[in-house]
Amino acid sequence: MRDKLIKILTLLIFTTFFNLNAHGLEPDVFVQSTVNRAADTLGGNLSKDERIVELKKIAADTVDIKGIGFYSLGKHRKNLSEEKIKEYSEVFHEYFMTSFSSRLAEYSNPIIEVNSKEKINENYTIVSSTLVATEKRPEIKIEWRIYTKNPDKPLIRDLIIEGLSLARTQKEEFNSIIQGADGNIDALLKNLKNFSNE
Repeated sequence: MRDKLIKILTLLIFTTFFNLNAHGLEPDVFVQSTVNRAADTLGGNLSKDERIVELKKIAADTVDIKGIGFYSLGKHRKNLSEEKIKEYSEVFHEYFMTSFSSRLAEYSNPIIEVNSKEKINENYTIVSSTLVATEKRPEIKIEWRIYTKNPDKPLIRDLIIEGLSLARTQKEEFNSIIQGADGNIDALLKNLKNFSNE
């Protein structure tokens, strides 16, 4: 009887787990879970260096860093060799991690409320949220562009803050640096490395 009960419980647990994953992780739940995780890190008693370590882990789990990097490179990507693309990807990864974690680590107790979601197509969903106002800052509207090609592993592709796309802004900045160097991507790589090493 005991063995039969264990088998039934095991089957129920497996079935529940399977059903949860069969439908994937909903983008709005994913965003709320991510911001809660970040808020716990920023609101705890960690030092700034400890916060940065934890924030990098969150970014690695939830952000499509490679996809953002390729988008930011834009049309210049097609002119690069595989070796140069690999170098850029590595440099961009380090730059993104440094930029993301060091800037966010300055915040304390950010409260973000997820309001709604809009499925654009099978690959993208926009999740709307609000950074709750405090005495020191006003309310801020934030939209999250979530890449959902793999519904079990949604990833952040862009943040649109009060209508301004961070990915698009970064793409324009990268293009300006490369164009200013007559199309030489080494100027961008040097710029990103310098930022990461500061």
